[in-house]
Amino acid sequence: MYPIERVEALNPEVTRMVVRAPEVARKIKPGQFIMLRIDERGERIPLTMNDCDPQAGTITLIFQAVGATTMRLAKMRAGDALMDLAGPLGNPTELFGAKRACVIGGGLGTAIAYPQAKWLYEHGCEVDVITGFRTADLVLLEDEINAHSTRQIIMTDDGSNGNKGLVTQALQQRIDEGADYDLVLAVGPVIMMKFVAATTKPYGIRTFVSMNPLMIDGTGMCGGCRVKVGDEYLHACVDGPDFDGHLVDFDDAMHRGVMYRTFETAAREGRECGERKEA
Repeated sequence: MYPIERVEALNPEVTRMVVRAPEVARKIKPGQFIMLRIDERGERIPLTMNDCDPQAGTITLIFQAVGATTMRLAKMRAGDALMDLAGPLGNPTELFGAKRACVIGGGLGTAIAYPQAKWLYEHGCEVDVITGFRTADLVLLEDEINAHSTRQIIMTDDGSNGNKGLVTQALQQRIDEGADYDLVLAVGPVIMMKFVAATTKPYGIRTFVSMNPLMIDGTGMCGGCRVKVGDEYLHACVDGPDFDGHLVDFDDAMHRGVMYRTFETAAREGRECGERKEA
């Protein structure tokens, strides 16, 4: 069992959870993820590490309650425990050698991008962090990013926090201003990552995107997390989750991403119906 030490709501949609998992905390690196299961009847879901404390033996997870399992997870409290937590899985982000980087997070992707920005900043890299949200009340980790970046640029759809517009507009502006990036990392909606990669490609800037397709086992056996990269299909769980953004077929990824939406909706509605009956 993996005890939950702290749970807090970061905004109306997103929860931060600190879980005691000493072996995972000692080994996990930015970009890697874990697979968890709440109980023996629960499904396994992947969550990317937001932070870790090897000395305390804890890892921090940030998730949005959008599916049946994350809805259950959001209702757990300190003192509860997870039945299974396997990791670290996937490959760490390639961060070594970067001198001037731009880390981009869209919505919940900001939580995944944060440990990458933190690592780069703590290892002497100049780091711009660009984050994008719909509205001010959904902004995540503003203070944490300020403490671990050279510059933070917040973009909101309505201009209620930071600047109004898209993360790609902020990225293009920084490039036009002379920001000589040698690395760009993007984590967020597939469509956002597609246009980040399109923005950096003419400049030849090394660009990685974090792909988060459907995963069942996290070891490549199910094949559900296939991503087309160049001329081949790779598995996000064992070959990624980070890939060269200039080679990823984002249109294929978006098509695959909606294949299971009907089943996901049915599971969520079934969970909500069950909760109403219990009440």
